[in-house]
Amino acid sequence: MPKTAAEVRARVETYYDAAARRDARAESIGALTLFVQEHKGWPYYARPTLGGDVEPTAADVRAVRARQRELNVPETFEWVDETTPALHQAAIEAELEIHAHPMMVLEPESRPSRRPALPDLVTLRQVRADATDLAIVHSVAAVGFAHPGTAAGRPGPAERDTVALGQDHGALSYLNERLRSGETVMFAAYSPAGPLSVGCYQHLYDVTEIVGVATLPSARRNGLAAALTWELAEHALAGGTDTVFLTAGDEDVARVYDRLGFRTVGTAMIGESR
Repeated sequence: MPKTAAEVRARVETYYDAAARRDARAESIGALTLFVQEHKGWPYYARPTLGGDVEPTAADVRAVRARQRELNVPETFEWVDETTPALHQAAIEAELEIHAHPMMVLEPESRPSRRPALPDLVTLRQVRADATDLAIVHSVAAVGFAHPGTAAGRPGPAERDTVALGQDHGALSYLNERLRSGETVMFAAYSPAGPLSVGCYQHLYDVTEIVGVATLPSARRNGLAAALTWELAEHALAGGTDTVFLTAGDEDVARVYDRLGFRTVGTAMIGESR
């Protein structure tokens, strides 16, 4: 595993570019690359062109936004602040709303040797392709991300099941295909009330990104997200991955990951239309 933060960021930048190119076509616009989804699945973003030696400008951002509107895709930009610092000011000038998130990499020697304990009657298991409850599992994330943060709250299994009824069949089919191919690996924490917490990883070459870790608000403060993240990292490491990283929602969430052996190596930036 790379030892310096700069080495990790360079590897992550390569991963971001390669991962997007697997499912999207790339359009070069100024110093930026817009990835355009060509098949079913989630929409992509614009990023600084990998290896580019020209700083992005506000004019580049505006040109990309115009192209995104023309294509009727989300006006979303993602970048690593330490790698492309000029894009922050350019995004402000182009009137994007900007969010900053800790980007963290796992140091295997610092991670706990055992998975954090689970509450009674809660178990972790891998969600396989063609799972009969895939819509319900996927809806855990929808409810969790609709109520960000780590605070406990009221929404729980009833809200999860309501969301599941309206899940997009195309999106579920795409997720199922990725589970079948192994491009996405998913685990969930189950209680007698069904899935309470969920998380995934996706990998390319020797880099693994943990994504989509979410817990129903009614089940928070029980260590479920920590246990899931540990399990996902363990599974990825056992599969031979070299670099495991993730992006934390905020500093409170980052502290959870810090206890699992992750350290902050950069700042993942998201710019989007207001």
